[in-house]
Amino acid sequence: MTSRKASASRKTKETEIAVSVDVDGTGKATIHTGVGFFDHMLDQLARHSLIDMTVSARGDLHIDDHHTVEDTGIALGRALADALGERKGITRYASIDLAMDETLTRAAVDVSGRPFLVWNVGFSAPKIGTFDTELVREFFQAFAQNAGITLHVTNHYGANNHHIAETCFKAVARALRAALDRDPRQPDAVPSTKGSLKG
Repeated sequence: MTSRKASASRKTKETEIAVSVDVDGTGKATIHTGVGFFDHMLDQLARHSLIDMTVSARGDLHIDDHHTVEDTGIALGRALADALGERKGITRYASIDLAMDETLTRAAVDVSGRPFLVWNVGFSAPKIGTFDTELVREFFQAFAQNAGITLHVTNHYGANNHHIAETCFKAVARALRAALDRDPRQPDAVPSTKGSLKG
């Protein structure tokens, strides 16, 4: 089987990001972004997708967390796209409803090469601790755009904002895990009538 590993980096006047992914990993994560809540969410993304991830980020946190979160999403998306290559043999589609206490969130993914995000998630407060809740969407927008995936995330209900954010990351992780699984019935085929999922 072809190894599905890749690295990506991004350096601007605002951030310096280095990431690596192994799609066929065990969910091991080494995450250092300087943003505690975001580190926790990325750890959930790795653990429940079984994608090994290393993320090292230095950003202009004296301003706010926005650039660090968005640029990490860009770098992770690019690394995932590179790791998947021509996307041969993947299952491609998956969706899951994921429950956590009082919260239920759905994620549906098409590893299509066509980036798109549909986001139906609301938060009742602007922050979780010191983390801006609007940055959850910013991360997934950057990630989906650069990974070349169609991603729909809908929070059906929930009261605790931490739980709402966490179910978004866990649901996306589990959907990715299923969509990126190798399809034993067509291990060498691109699952598209077009013959390509490169966008």
